[in-house]
Amino acid sequence: MTTVFVHGVPVTSAVWTPLSTELRRDVVRLSPPGFGAALPAGFGATFLDYRDWLVGELAHFTTPVDLVGHDFGGGYVLEAVLARPDLVRSWVSDTVGGYEPGFTWHEIAKIWQKPGDGERHLEETFAGDVAARTARMIEWGIPEPAAGAVALGQGPEMARAILALYRSVPENTLAERGRRLPEAAARPGLVPVATDDVTAGSVALRHRAAERAGARAVDLDGLGHWWMLQDPARAARMLSDFWDGLS
Repeated sequence: MTTVFVHGVPVTSAVWTPLSTELRRDVVRLSPPGFGAALPAGFGATFLDYRDWLVGELAHFTTPVDLVGHDFGGGYVLEAVLARPDLVRSWVSDTVGGYEPGFTWHEIAKIWQKPGDGERHLEETFAGDVAARTARMIEWGIPEPAAGAVALGQGPEMARAILALYRSVPENTLAERGRRLPEAAARPGLVPVATDDVTAGSVALRHRAAERAGARAVDLDGLGHWWMLQDPARAARMLSDFWDGLS
């Protein structure tokens, strides 16, 4: 069975490397345009553009996949499942909380959504050489060597994609789309709940969203936003337990 990983912002597929090595599976790490892959001409980089991109990628596989998404990648996963459940055997998303009423964007997201402030913030975040960007990613909680690998992919193109993406989902947009969340139960789902992640909504909110989606929620106590990097062995056990139970 093929496992497909999709990452979010502001990183590259390097965030999946330690977890991938822990899994004894055929793993494919997809890079959304602007995030480790070039931005095609005319690509709008909106939330639904990324959904359509992911659906197009999944259509290339000969059998349904086990789909795993982190951060905004988790949103693309949910949207792909809602649009084309036939392409997916199972799904994993750590960002279902965004689809719940009461979810609010974290402070950096709010900055990126604001014209002018977002441009300045990303110019500062991506300024300097690879070493400078690596140091910032370490401050953001990404450990080495992933921080250095991520920094290599950061620059003006990623900044443009981030601004377009975040500005395509103003406050309450995801909650409105969340009215369809129960339809995600068409395929088995898993929601990793990293209890120290301050960007994904409260633990209770994420559990509530998982229940609406018909998915299993698993608390990752003591882990934060970069749970797959903080403890890849634990993450691999969680995923393997979920997949082993699907047969």
